[in-house]
Amino acid sequence: MKFMEDQSVHGYHRATNKDYIGSGYDRGHLAAAANHRNSTTAMSQTFLLSNIAPQVGEGFNRDAWNTLEKYVRALARRSRNVYVCTGPLYLPRKEPDGKLYVKYEVIGENHVAVPTHFFKIIVIENEVGQLELQSYVMPNQPLPKVKLHNYLMPLEMIERAAGLNFFQNIPKSNFKKINAVSGF
Repeated sequence: MKFMEDQSVHGYHRATNKDYIGSGYDRGHLAAAANHRNSTTAMSQTFLLSNIAPQVGEGFNRDAWNTLEKYVRALARRSRNVYVCTGPLYLPRKEPDGKLYVKYEVIGENHVAVPTHFFKIIVIENEVGQLELQSYVMPNQPLPKVKLHNYLMPLEMIERAAGLNFFQNIPKSNFKKINAVSGF
């Protein structure tokens, strides 16, 4: 499979392969290619650059993030249904002046934004129809040996940072567990 420009995205907003050359970043999938092995068409669509974001390679894309993606595939094999939302985040950090700033790098002629973090929100339906929600945030940097539970974050934090609402039509009381905690 080859990474390709997404022709459905206007040229002003479209990333190109040239943007990544010499950037030091991997072309990181949001919808993982390995999740779409059953269809050549679906897998090839995961290589559209509109499904790609700059990710630190060693220690993140090829390691920590890959661990999370493998975990999701394992959940899918043993669950009735698994629903996943993934995306970039641009989170503020405190600078020496004590103020919070959102700062991120851009790469290439098209100024492709390099996310500071990535999120993955998972809703798992088990064989008896019970729901569990897991929401993760990982910084886009090399990470030590990953223990996924260290990256669990409240869904509301991700929603606020992303400016999106996820699974809002499912009342919280319908979830047997949220981030491994029972009784919602």
